[in-house]
Amino acid sequence: MPLRMILVRKYGYPPSIMSIWIQALRLHFVPTSIFPALLGSIIAWSRFQEFNLWYFSLVIVGVTVHHIGLNMVDDVYDYLHAVDRLHGEEKNPYTGGSGVLTGGLLTARHVLSAAIICYLVGAVIAIYLTIAVGWPILIFVAIGVFSSVFYTMPPIRYGYRGLGELSLFINFGPVICLGAFYVQTRSTAWEPFMISLVPGFLMWSMIVINEIPDYEEDRQSGKLNLVARVGRKRGVVLYVAGLTCAYGTILLCAYFRLTSFSVLLGLLTVPIAYSSFRILKDNYMDKIKMAPANLATIKVHALTMICLMIGYFAHGVMS
Repeated sequence: MPLRMILVRKYGYPPSIMSIWIQALRLHFVPTSIFPALLGSIIAWSRFQEFNLWYFSLVIVGVTVHHIGLNMVDDVYDYLHAVDRLHGEEKNPYTGGSGVLTGGLLTARHVLSAAIICYLVGAVIAIYLTIAVGWPILIFVAIGVFSSVFYTMPPIRYGYRGLGELSLFINFGPVICLGAFYVQTRSTAWEPFMISLVPGFLMWSMIVINEIPDYEEDRQSGKLNLVARVGRKRGVVLYVAGLTCAYGTILLCAYFRLTSFSVLLGLLTVPIAYSSFRILKDNYMDKIKMAPANLATIKVHALTMICLMIGYFAHGVMS
């Protein structure tokens, strides 16, 4: 049944244009871009005493519009490749695209046009920062744009070839975090690089757990991501591996004094991560029952990043 009819039956009236576009933006995933940018910026302030509010604001706007553009490009090309065309009304709310295309709420042309606008806004910001800060900004931007556009776009479509998870690890960890750090300091350093692996590994786990409910649809449509290749049960192992590496990185960074000891605050989210694992382990074959594990993973990412930032802020205040 089309999503429009589902919404009419559920609420008694058709959705508004604004609510449809908000649904298309998939804003609940955007913080995964914002948090690494915040982290890189606060490390620059806390550990290197460098911070420019104007540049910081432009970075946050830039990564936000870029991620929104990425969400919509992926939605369009997954739809055109017959991915995420769900049958029936049951759906894990954290997977399977926004639903605006499969439900006939918007056309692919409208969504792609909006994505292009987002990329243009991001390009203007990137050009300005390149002129103001330096040409290395273009390296970070080029990696990010190439990765987001060709994740699902032909002819590369590397997200369909088992490389998407690695790309998300790199982009939502080192690329964004180090890029934001470079904007503030005009340099790179080992500390922001090492701690940027934490959001990278957390993003790895987030994408893996989001692929598990879509296992059948992805295989049928030829979207051979890691879970589609190795199966749902091994996907649980990949999920746990990402979380283990994230928390292991925090411990190792503190133990070897690569970062401030304040990063140990990030370990406060271990109980939530363990809870998500237990839910996933018991329900990985049921896309509806495992939905709380998807939500818990989003919380783990957000709260771990907030704890890391609080730790660095406290260090900056006391130093």
